[in-house]
Amino acid sequence: MNNGSRLRDPQYNEMVEQAIAQGATRRDLLRLMMLGGAAAAMGTGIFSQATRAFAETPVRGGSLKAAAAVTSTAETLDPAKSGMVTDFVRCCALYNRLTILGSDGRPKMELAESVETKDAKVWTVKLRKGVTFHDGRSLTSADVVFTLKRHLDPAVGSKVNSIAKQIADVKAIDAQTVEITLDSANADIPTILALNHFQIVAVGTTDFSKGNGTGPFKLESFEPGVRSLMTRNPNYWKPNLPYLDSFDFFAISDDTARVNAVLSGDVQYAGIINPKSLPLFQNQSSVRAATSSSGSYTNLVSRLDMDPGDKAGFVAGLKYLMNRELIQKAVFKGTSEIANDQPIDKSSIYYNSEVKPKPFDPDKAKFQFKKAGLLGTPIQMIASETAYNSIDIAAILQQSADEIGMKLDVKRVPSDGYWSNHWLKDPVHFGHWLPRPTPDIIFSIAYASNAAWNESRYKSEKFDKMLLEARGMLDEAKRKSIYGDMQMMVSEDAGTIIPAFKTTTDAMSSKLHGFESSPLGPMMGGAFAEYVWLEA
Repeated sequence: MNNGSRLRDPQYNEMVEQAIAQGATRRDLLRLMMLGGAAAAMGTGIFSQATRAFAETPVRGGSLKAAAAVTSTAETLDPAKSGMVTDFVRCCALYNRLTILGSDGRPKMELAESVETKDAKVWTVKLRKGVTFHDGRSLTSADVVFTLKRHLDPAVGSKVNSIAKQIADVKAIDAQTVEITLDSANADIPTILALNHFQIVAVGTTDFSKGNGTGPFKLESFEPGVRSLMTRNPNYWKPNLPYLDSFDFFAISDDTARVNAVLSGDVQYAGIINPKSLPLFQNQSSVRAATSSSGSYTNLVSRLDMDPGDKAGFVAGLKYLMNRELIQKAVFKGTSEIANDQPIDKSSIYYNSEVKPKPFDPDKAKFQFKKAGLLGTPIQMIASETAYNSIDIAAILQQSADEIGMKLDVKRVPSDGYWSNHWLKDPVHFGHWLPRPTPDIIFSIAYASNAAWNESRYKSEKFDKMLLEARGMLDEAKRKSIYGDMQMMVSEDAGTIIPAFKTTTDAMSSKLHGFESSPLGPMMGGAFAEYVWLEA
């Protein structure tokens, strides 16, 4: 059996899956299959509870201890600079947005009473009255103007600067009215304002260590990379919310330890559980699981402006070498959908079903690597636990590469510092993305030529022009057509390889209620603490 045939052999792939399920170490699997980490089988009973509705009346009171999967000393309470799930969770607890997204993905009003326009270019925002910051000062239009203008200041380092740049002017009409003028029409503004980065901060704020917002909790203490403690805001403007008295948030990086913490009752909520750990609490009445949108993904990034990504054929070789079916089965245990190297998933009305994923074809991969002059040349691939599942995906890719004489050396690096020291910087590395509610948002921040988070340095004037054209288009059919073409361009030409869209799973005590799925991703898009409640 030649190498290509072996890699396509169902029995060979089954051997890989069994090795994962049996808990083989990385050293064991380097000899056998090169797959680090275990991935155990998972029953469907866990997920049958995920969207269960609770008819009980919410209980007020109680202290919630919640554990995230990863942490970093770079964590921040500045919404504009938020980059990690832990940032989103804390900022959602401390601040509010002008709009929020419902579980159906449609924008709803939060701090805004209305967001209206006649031409999708000039937008009028009316603010709610009676909203106060934690320090007692009333929310006014000056806070909104200040918040939005911060994103335009390069010195701030806003993560959504590329989106905010479309704002040509923002001004206060009166104390409760703001007018936003765009440089060109954008019909998605109510959805964009629901992004976590656009949470409203008090005018003039330069010190974010106090977390002074209008949100459901007030900050008691915060140590980046360690933990935070928050208590209920007694003057919160939303009736009856939050239900919790306090909220203690920290990280337990080891997946098994995080699940065991829920099982033992040490924490009531554990975010982002690896599918391989789910059998640890299967059939346990004290815990349950909840799933979130499958629009999140871990992607392999090859920078097109650096060696080896600048060699014609290298990225194409990686795409043909990505065994998507095996990754779906062995790494995600079926809790994913095979993806096609572009970021719009099937839940979007703009999804282009004509964009097909590259088939797993080792022979074509070998041809492309030869074309690039890299077959047999050692290539370093950076992976980390914080880029969820990247280590297992890298190991599968590494094994497939070995079979055709391609040398992909996996370098596993610590979670702390990964996003600041490796992501966007290393020639070949992994990223991780939470769902974005519109094509315009993800294309603007990750694929536009000037986007700060353009991982592979993909640059296309045609793509940039199409992005602007679709943004202000009110004809949905034409808009869908343009976004479909853009998906094809990214899939074929960008240096980002997306093997699967994931269904994110969180573990929680059976006494914790009120959890819902969010179009912004895991942990209710970061906002779970405001809405969940504990049984007495």
